[in-house]
Amino acid sequence: MKNSWNWAGNYKYSASELYIPTSLEQVQEVVARSKQIKVLGTRHSFNSIADCTEILLSLQNLNRVVALDTVENKVTVEAGIRYGELCEYLHNHGYGLHNLASLPHITVAGACATATHGSGDRNGNLATVVDSMEIVQANGDMAVYSREQQDLAGSIVGLGGLGVVTKITLDVIPTFQMSQYVYDNLSLMQLSEHFDDIFSSAYSVSLFTDWKNANFNQVWLKRKLTDQVSDQAAPEFFGAQLAISSRHPVPGHTAENCSEQMGVAGPWHERLPHFRMDFTPSAGEELQSEYFVPRQDAYQALNALNGIREHISPHLYVSEVRTIAKDNLWMSPNYNQDSVAIHFTWKPNWEAVKQVLPMIEKQLAPFRARPHWGKLFTMQPAQLRPLYEKLPDFRELLLHCDPHGKFRNDFLNTYLMEK
Repeated sequence: MKNSWNWAGNYKYSASELYIPTSLEQVQEVVARSKQIKVLGTRHSFNSIADCTEILLSLQNLNRVVALDTVENKVTVEAGIRYGELCEYLHNHGYGLHNLASLPHITVAGACATATHGSGDRNGNLATVVDSMEIVQANGDMAVYSREQQDLAGSIVGLGGLGVVTKITLDVIPTFQMSQYVYDNLSLMQLSEHFDDIFSSAYSVSLFTDWKNANFNQVWLKRKLTDQVSDQAAPEFFGAQLAISSRHPVPGHTAENCSEQMGVAGPWHERLPHFRMDFTPSAGEELQSEYFVPRQDAYQALNALNGIREHISPHLYVSEVRTIAKDNLWMSPNYNQDSVAIHFTWKPNWEAVKQVLPMIEKQLAPFRARPHWGKLFTMQPAQLRPLYEKLPDFRELLLHCDPHGKFRNDFLNTYLMEK
């Protein structure tokens, strides 16, 4: 298989064949005849969750907007569409999505399958607006999961184990304008008394730190604009100072590939992501890890990490802290808990990062931290499984939908199936 590396260049796929269909019928045919198959999105997973030894299926040619329902406020898209492409279409038709991830380059189906998220106290992860999905099953037949069916909560964050998602329907909202301001140097201590005030101060809030000290280098505030709200930024934010120029989250990097800042108003899809669609995302070659802790434990969890920052900072580009609203999706890290995500963007040195992750996981263990499914972690399966109370039900759903394991791989078998 040519070009067999993931986006970051840290993982080489082991599949013998990459198949790129141009029709639903071709998807059904290749699924029906294969012994093992996994769907490859934009290759933004950092581990083996999307890999297998036989066929990788890319839906890059199945990337159309199928329908926009202006009565029910829903959009149906093919699974290969990326958020950047969908967002442009929606905005041009007067609609928007409730939230976006940091990168607009990822596919809608892939992001929903792994509970990828944005930020905001009231904003659920990207999968929470899924209304229905069409899936090619192991025998090549089609199945539809919808909110009217009991198993939708179990199937949306399906980790690629239920079948090949070919179409997905999302809730949409009226388009809206946003602005973005950045503040420099927020003390970690401010979160002890003002955590809720800080994270409720805008539609979406992100804190960035390189863990070189007990400060957050930057605070990104993304505000939803209305006629009733003035968009004047105070010179100070809980002791942090208003930035006098645009910032990149990673210290030392130019801000030209970042979304517009300095309070300049713009459409939602050009402000919610940290990075612009037409530029190389983030820092380039990198590794990523992320852990979710209950919101009420977030300050204590950050203090625990601060205690080992001398082990973290030498290998780190930047760490981001965001809030996510709870949901009812079985395999979501936000299942039944308002969460705070602590994200690490690492320098591309896996041997060094592999030594640090167990330290981080040990510090976060008292808070029952759940790792992001598509990123790097070293947590043992026996430690991970009890963190998901619906995992036994999800395992039964997998066995029902795919009894012979056509869509499962070593990753899913290790973390979900083996007892």
